[in-house]
Amino acid sequence: MVVKVYSPVYACPKRVIVCLIEKGIEFETVPVDLVKGEHKTPEYLKLQPFGFLPVIQDGDFTLYESRAIIRYYAEKYKSQGTDLLGNTIEERGLVEQWLEILFSSALGLLPDEKIIKESEEKLGKVLDMYEERLSKSKYLAGGFFSLAYLSHLPFTQYLVGPMQKEHLIRERKHVSAWWDDISNRPSWKKVLELYKVPPKFKYAGVQ
Repeated sequence: MVVKVYSPVYACPKRVIVCLIEKGIEFETVPVDLVKGEHKTPEYLKLQPFGFLPVIQDGDFTLYESRAIIRYYAEKYKSQGTDLLGNTIEERGLVEQWLEILFSSALGLLPDEKIIKESEEKLGKVLDMYEERLSKSKYLAGGFFSLAYLSHLPFTQYLVGPMQKEHLIRERKHVSAWWDDISNRPSWKKVLELYKVPPKFKYAGVQ
């Protein structure tokens, strides 16, 4: 059964897509144009009553909220592809902890210099915390790649790309090494490759 992922263009759907690739799950994407209000149509609201993104359809099963989706697939296909959950309750606890800590929201999107400066200062403090943690462990949640980083990938890519704030990453040695590591995973490179084509695309899963 091919999983359908609605609205692949935005950050939260990307974390779902990179999870599906890590787990080797076949999927196809269904574009949803926010500008045209397609997320508020009666058809879409039947899938997601709040009009948010993303939504997945897995046969007769529909699920929304990106963190819930990636947890679902990490559990359902735990023995397939990358184990994103950890092997002990302690490891799972750390994964859940760092999955919920996300620095991306610290940056404002409004073109107000004061807000941008204040947001950068807030983000810098969070990144200092990351630097301290990563000086003791290869990954935030321990020594393995996990669900926690599926959220960080699209937002950090936006930070170092369109927002041109790469210096916030590079001026911190361990954060910089961590970003180089997770951003060079084959699954994330595949996501970036898929986004070079029109917004509706398919992935065949395990080859």
